[in-house]
Amino acid sequence: MSEEAPGSAVGPETPPSRSELRRAAQATGDPSSFQSHVRAARSEFESQIERARVEFEEANERINARSGRNLIMATLIGLGIGAIVLGSLLFWKWAFIAFAVPLCLLGAFEFSRALQASGRRIDVPAQLTAGALVLGAAFVGYLTQWFVLFAAVVFVIVWRLIAQMAAVDGRRYGDVVTDVLAGALVQLYVVFHGSLALVILRQEHGELWLLAVLVIAVSVDTGAYASGVAFGRHPMAPRISPNKTWEGFAGAVVASLVAGGLLAVLMLQLPLWAGVVLGLAILVSATVGDLGESLIKRDLGIKDMSSFLPGHGGVLDRLDSILPSLVPGLALYILLSPLSGLS
Repeated sequence: MSEEAPGSAVGPETPPSRSELRRAAQATGDPSSFQSHVRAARSEFESQIERARVEFEEANERINARSGRNLIMATLIGLGIGAIVLGSLLFWKWAFIAFAVPLCLLGAFEFSRALQASGRRIDVPAQLTAGALVLGAAFVGYLTQWFVLFAAVVFVIVWRLIAQMAAVDGRRYGDVVTDVLAGALVQLYVVFHGSLALVILRQEHGELWLLAVLVIAVSVDTGAYASGVAFGRHPMAPRISPNKTWEGFAGAVVASLVAGGLLAVLMLQLPLWAGVVLGLAILVSATVGDLGESLIKRDLGIKDMSSFLPGHGGVLDRLDSILPSLVPGLALYILLSPLSGLS
């Protein structure tokens, strides 16, 4: 073995490769030497994996602390839901009903339970029965749907008043009025808006228009979230939702315009300006819906409507921007569909 020359710098040893270890073991005829080197290499590899895992968990915890959610779980669930929606709307649109109707009724149930937890008296069986009728009426016609919606609201109000009279517990008049209004809100906010998705779906090429509305609304949420986490400094509505920032809103504007323009030209075969109008309309409705539900949750004293969707909260926590966006989605379908090359 040669010795180092005096005064020469001794650098860090480069670990031998596996082939060099094998040749050295064969040359010396000592298999235990090769095995020890293999164990040392495996141990070093395992330690590197462990360090990478720890660093990943620390980074994930920092992101979760800033975003207020389990980002990995939220992403996986979001991708799963997105796959179901895309698969149903692109291949056989009527399969979307099997997803949308239970989801809407689950949202009504979730909202009712949240109201109950805050002290409101909400009759869940009446809400679900009325909700099913409103959703079914979405396939009949506009006038019929409005009539059924009115009847559903009257139904839940009368049910609540009869239940209150049967209780005879001396509940204050103001509390009874609040119960009645809260019960009507479940039908108007969750069920009626949800039924508009079915109204759009039954139109000619309605599945593509519905998909466009959903994609733009999700793009608004995603753009606002990503931009807010990366650049958020100036609160947008601190008394309603402290995490909303103007930087996040700017990201939502960009996302809505890009998504609206691309979907209009490539999928709906509309002029670019029509895509810009669609994107801006859904930007406004999605932002109002997001802030509106934040206001409701603040009034109820809760962070999430439920914990049905890990990483997301409840069903309504993910539908807060989508439900109101179905209103301009349907209106713009009526106004812009004659301009579409799909017709």
